[in-house]
Amino acid sequence: MKLFDVYPINPIEIVKGDGSYVYDSKGEEYLDLYGGHAVISIGHGHPHYVQRLTDQLNKLGFYSNSIEIPLQKQLAELLGKVSDKKNYQLFLCNSGAEANENALKLASFYNGRKKVIAFKGAFHGRTSLAVSATDNPKIIAPVNETENVVFLPFNDEQALEDAFNQYGEQISSVIIEGIQGVGGIRVATDSFLKKIRSLTTQHDTIFIADSVQCGYGRSGKFYSHDHAVVEADIYSMAKGMGNGFPIGAIAISSKIEPWFGELGTTFGGNHLACVAALAVLETIEKDGLIANAESVGNYLMHELKNFDRVEEIRGRGLMIGIELPEELAQVRKDLLFKNHIFTGEAKPNVIRLLPALNITKIEADRFLEALKERLSTY
Repeated sequence: MKLFDVYPINPIEIVKGDGSYVYDSKGEEYLDLYGGHAVISIGHGHPHYVQRLTDQLNKLGFYSNSIEIPLQKQLAELLGKVSDKKNYQLFLCNSGAEANENALKLASFYNGRKKVIAFKGAFHGRTSLAVSATDNPKIIAPVNETENVVFLPFNDEQALEDAFNQYGEQISSVIIEGIQGVGGIRVATDSFLKKIRSLTTQHDTIFIADSVQCGYGRSGKFYSHDHAVVEADIYSMAKGMGNGFPIGAIAISSKIEPWFGELGTTFGGNHLACVAALAVLETIEKDGLIANAESVGNYLMHELKNFDRVEEIRGRGLMIGIELPEELAQVRKDLLFKNHIFTGEAKPNVIRLLPALNITKIEADRFLEALKERLSTY
């Protein structure tokens, strides 16, 4: 048997990680400013994280949700505290796509409606309804096609008002990333998020804040939607939640009441996943990593805006997009293979920075010097 060939692969085998650095099979060091799609939130091999998982694995790795798992309640309590969303309910699953799938399903159960408002540039996952709410027809299989999802222009308040005037009480939910990741690090304006909150409240529609990539402190707030000082009905989360251990979740408003069997999962909320998530939150809280994300992120964005050949800098905190002109499309690969720095991309020419939240100015400066070198060579 061979692997199903769906990933374009860089010819690099990473065998070890330490903080914001990873090492290949030849011993070469790389600065990791991507963290595997914003997954590595507290750095590779963090001692507290490793110890927490090791201790738990020596006791019990898994049992099902049919028994008491106090770790789940501990996670819900700490997540409520760190995110300042103490009155929400927590449902644990395994991934961001699953989190969004459950959020959309729960919204429809709540108000009995079918229509979903999503936005141009959105990426919400690859499962059935989550992919239908993703603005990429290429990855929507015929079986996933539905007329229930309406795509609107991002940050267009008039288009949103028009949609509510047209569909009114048919709209089950509005789902939006506070900062679009795959869409090119595009920030939802505070005004737009307030408008969503106002219209969804007026129509008893569920406001779903997709925080899978832009949440967990990355933006300088726990959820990037918090910058607008609004509260969503459901927050979805995953990537940075487990620092590499697969875990996802939705935080659910108290106005949505559960019933037995409404949602379910085999692996979600298992003992190891909960310990991984607890270790991440404990580290974020103890080490002030949300404030660090804001501080180092602001420094990076300020410095990057002084680069002549950069067309635009977008983002918040440590979720940064660097838009380059078409003739500089090779820069990201050169950063990897010549400067040994991992970054991400968003088509066509955006470099995405999604480093660990405990990155320092030392690593930031190493990247800035490397980018300056690359831009000077073209």
